[in-house]
Amino acid sequence: MKNNFDVVVLGAGAAGLFAAMRAGQRGRRVLLLDHAEEPGKKILISGGGRCNFTNRDCLPDRFLSQNRHFARSALARYTQHDFLELVQKHRIAWHEKTLGQLFCDGSARQIVAMLVAECEAASVDLRCHTRITGVTKDTHFRIATTAGAFTAESLVLATGSLSIPKMGATGFAHDLAMQFGLPLTEIRPALVPLTFGDTMLELMRPLSGLALESVAKAGKAAFREALLFTHRGLSGPAILQASSYWREGEMLTLDLVPDRDATAVLLAGKRARPKAEAKTILGDLLPARLAAAMAAQHLPPRTIGEIGDGDLRKLGAMLKAWALKPSGTEGYAKAEVTLGGVDTEALSSQTMVAKEVPGLFFIGEAVDVTGWLGGYNFQWAWSSGWAAGEAA
Repeated sequence: MKNNFDVVVLGAGAAGLFAAMRAGQRGRRVLLLDHAEEPGKKILISGGGRCNFTNRDCLPDRFLSQNRHFARSALARYTQHDFLELVQKHRIAWHEKTLGQLFCDGSARQIVAMLVAECEAASVDLRCHTRITGVTKDTHFRIATTAGAFTAESLVLATGSLSIPKMGATGFAHDLAMQFGLPLTEIRPALVPLTFGDTMLELMRPLSGLALESVAKAGKAAFREALLFTHRGLSGPAILQASSYWREGEMLTLDLVPDRDATAVLLAGKRARPKAEAKTILGDLLPARLAAAMAAQHLPPRTIGEIGDGDLRKLGAMLKAWALKPSGTEGYAKAEVTLGGVDTEALSSQTMVAKEVPGLFFIGEAVDVTGWLGGYNFQWAWSSGWAAGEAA
């Protein structure tokens, strides 16, 4: 019957498209459903519209999970090199940016078009503008939708998580997991800007838009990348990376002058130019606006020659380890991904199937596997999607 399928995949994002593609290539009759008007909406906005589709240095230890070994199997069976080979097969021009990040030369639409073409070649039935209204299971899964009811032997949940609700993100996969008795881990925004209270914002707001290289440390993790001041606090790659490891009430530590001995520069500047303003000497270390702000906040209003060495040493030490306590994050609206999800203890690491619910698969962002910034979360989508598509 036309409404009966071997596999129904819910969610036509990165993971869902890939799982549907692979299942279809195996000769399975696959239906791929999404509530949006077109597939791959989050792919289209990624990487500034150029899609950071994977990372050359994709390693399992660059993923967060309560079970840090869970992602190894899927990542090993479908690697970044495999995906790059697919990109090259479709003659999509690409380039490598810093830290192994791979981007399209042109548009993210090329990646979506590639995935849709692969699905079409595998006879996947893709239907958008279709909302799921209920899911039940007896001998088969029964999926009620606004376009009618469907049945399938296997059901793959690839509906993502809570990040970027304006793109249609919901907790549907988590709700369905709970409906079928699967546990969830703690869920929170990740790869997200950090916010600060009024006192710290007095310093940060005038610096909004200013960026500099830094090392951001949260917990045991440290990331050397760009930091960006915003009108609400801090962002930029270094902060987004650290945010996945930061917890409310904890400190964030910033080295604003990597590879520089800030104290030595300040003391040498005092000896060489004693009549200079402190902000001028600080300007040898920091962007001018930040140098002026730091001088005004941490040094007396005198020439640097009149400032004691102790004050300069104290400021130099602070620039190497500026300890801040964020008040929170900008939440799911600005979070690139969601940390946590379906507990990996309930899933097979080889196939992504629920151990206690035969035929039910969870992949991509819905699962408690969250990658670093820089193409890692796309690679998890491809790898977990492939694993489920091989088994569904």
